[in-house]
Amino acid sequence: MVELSCKSEYAILALLELADCYDEGEPLQIRQIAAQQNIPDRYLEQLLATMRRCGLIRSQRGAKGGYILAREPWKITLLEIINCLEGSEFDRAEKDSPAQTVESAVIWEVWQEARSIANSVLQKYTLQDLCEKRNGRRQLDIMYYI
Repeated sequence: MVELSCKSEYAILALLELADCYDEGEPLQIRQIAAQQNIPDRYLEQLLATMRRCGLIRSQRGAKGGYILAREPWKITLLEIINCLEGSEFDRAEKDSPAQTVESAVIWEVWQEARSIANSVLQKYTLQDLCEKRNGRRQLDIMYYI
């Protein structure tokens, strides 16, 4: 079945860190993000470069430089993030129908329906939504330990 790749998961974790700092407008350095989310520095560097090329983040040079979100967290969808890192495989796959038999055509149609639903869900959720869900769970954890 379709799974979230390690690459996409690390990228979303990094973007969540940047979303937390969005209101302050302060950039985060790679080592800060990597330490906070336990992501290897060099791998994170590659992911951030890819996301910069896709327009999800911006880099800022200088002593207080680092990375910041290019847009508001509520305007960046999970589908956009995953497509940036993995390519828009769902879109490509729909055009390359291998329907050679009736059975293959039926299987392909159901698979495309599943992909369409997955895309809809990923398009529905933004970085802001994930931040809110995370903060809600943190509140529950705090209340549990009191």
